[in-house]
Amino acid sequence: MIQEIKYKQVGKFEDTKFEKIHNEIFNDSNYASVLVAHEIAELIKQRQQEGRPCVLGLATGSSPIKVYEELVNLHKKGELSFYNVITFNLDEYYPMEPKNRQSYYYFMHQHLFDHVDINPENINIPSGEVPQEELDQYCIDYDLKIKQLGGLDFQLLGIGRTGHIGFNEPGSHKNSGTRIITLDHVTRRDAASDFNGIEYVPKKAITMGVSTIMKAKRIIMLAWGHKKASIVKETIEGQITSNIPATFLQNHDNTTMIMDNEAASELTRIKTPWIVSQCIWTDDLKVRAVTWLSEELQKPILKLTDKDYNEHGMAGLLTIEGSAYNLNIKIFNMVQHTITGWPGGKPNADDKNRPERANPAKKRVIIFSPHPDDDVISMGGTFSRLIEQGHEVHVAYQTSGNIAVTDEEALKFAEVAQLLDNGKEETNFSKIITFLQNKTTAYGDSIETRKIKGLIRRMESYGATRYLGLNDAKVHFLDLPFYETGEVKKNPVGENDIQIISDLIASIQPHQIYAAGDLADPHGTHKLCLDAIFETIERIKGQKFMEDCWVWLYRGAWHEWDIADIEMAVPLSPDEMNKKINAILFHQSQKDRVMFQGEDAREFWVRAQERNRNTALLYDNLGLAEYEAIEAFKRYHF
Repeated sequence: MIQEIKYKQVGKFEDTKFEKIHNEIFNDSNYASVLVAHEIAELIKQRQQEGRPCVLGLATGSSPIKVYEELVNLHKKGELSFYNVITFNLDEYYPMEPKNRQSYYYFMHQHLFDHVDINPENINIPSGEVPQEELDQYCIDYDLKIKQLGGLDFQLLGIGRTGHIGFNEPGSHKNSGTRIITLDHVTRRDAASDFNGIEYVPKKAITMGVSTIMKAKRIIMLAWGHKKASIVKETIEGQITSNIPATFLQNHDNTTMIMDNEAASELTRIKTPWIVSQCIWTDDLKVRAVTWLSEELQKPILKLTDKDYNEHGMAGLLTIEGSAYNLNIKIFNMVQHTITGWPGGKPNADDKNRPERANPAKKRVIIFSPHPDDDVISMGGTFSRLIEQGHEVHVAYQTSGNIAVTDEEALKFAEVAQLLDNGKEETNFSKIITFLQNKTTAYGDSIETRKIKGLIRRMESYGATRYLGLNDAKVHFLDLPFYETGEVKKNPVGENDIQIISDLIASIQPHQIYAAGDLADPHGTHKLCLDAIFETIERIKGQKFMEDCWVWLYRGAWHEWDIADIEMAVPLSPDEMNKKINAILFHQSQKDRVMFQGEDAREFWVRAQERNRNTALLYDNLGLAEYEAIEAFKRYHF
């Protein structure tokens, strides 16, 4: 058997006694994906040396995209040929035409097959066009073809939030073969953005069975982002159950789960390492441990006792600190010092125990917002406070957000505009109206349609920023080119994107930069926007003004920082919370029918309010001051 690429694990704690599937954790999902691609490439080349075909099981979805990108890169550099490769894809929606952009046939050709020298006859993807009466035999034949080739040499998997592998949804039997299945509602909701609404997502699919997958000689499962953290923990540490089909992999003797830090964050050895092994007690880990214990026991920090620590694996920590009393005071003060009503720094104050510097008293600030509403959703209260406290605040909307506007919303505006133009027939508005009335696919908007959708979001942004008291001259619409594909799939961040961000930062020379640190955006825009900012900072950090620039990360609409990660907590009064909600409500196109809802069906203003209130409640439960709401930030050190 081929020697798998040696993965370098980044976790500090090596004790894995709770874990039943071998796993590796990486800081960077892109780097991890490259390593996986190289393992696949080595296997292909070994089979070529042996004069044998290489039979690969392949997955779709966002998780393996970077793996395929690297395989294509190796081929283009002349380092890898696919002439001996035979592939079998896990699944396909049913019914589904191959030419449909939402089909997995389209996905695989777009990301891999159209860019390498694989024989088209060696590509096997379940067909979404098989007549229903022929499906049973078709599925039997699909498994039989794999068996006749000696089984899968390698199977690449992602993992769904329900724990499904392929489309083997909860309830799938370990002996199941390729078959037609009914998709779980959660799976369909996760796919809704690709289909322009859950009502357009097929209810059925053809999937390779658990039994077929388990017979693969080597399996790698990929998991990226905090949304996968809970199911990753259940898969690796839980009992084997058909309710979580991925747990069947515990019985496979050559499976590795590859994940990033966020996907691994709920594993016992990562979240509570003191339970499984001896720890090096850094200050960060002490805060994490004490706040965890406070939450676990539902006791304020200052009421924790020696007995509490000893009974929860922290006797060694008490030995270092001397007593629960000393430790409690220390951690209480550290958490308390994160709270500030002065996000830009309090002028003429001792800033030794404050999260931000006192000087300069009036700071230049850039708030980067991936979409035209992330600024107010995630930090609307802090945004308003910075303006009120006299700082020179700029907001930079990185993308137009046009694909998040529904066709119905765009049609409404186009029809109003045409009526205001006296109903003239030969106008851009009439073109938009005609296009939308005859549109048959989820995406592929005309240039004019994308423009009006972008303008809708732009004017909503102006409404919100004017309401907060920001001058229009300090509102910047960057319209980064990587985003302007008209589809969910974006182009890679390029030099033009970096230059636009660099030019803005250089022109303002900020003392503070706020950016969205949420990497679990349903369509990847947040991560690409953050990557663009980080790359820009890396290039310009040597400039003199960057010595005085601090970068603060806020979370998007889907998640909040863990209490131990929060370095600045900005309390909001009831009036400030209401003001933030009003600013969010200016984004009317995102209020009722949201294109990219994620797994949370609540409206954005409700999510924001409840999240900020929950953060305040968390501080209250730890024994700190009680506030109406809190916005939280983590500093990025470059």
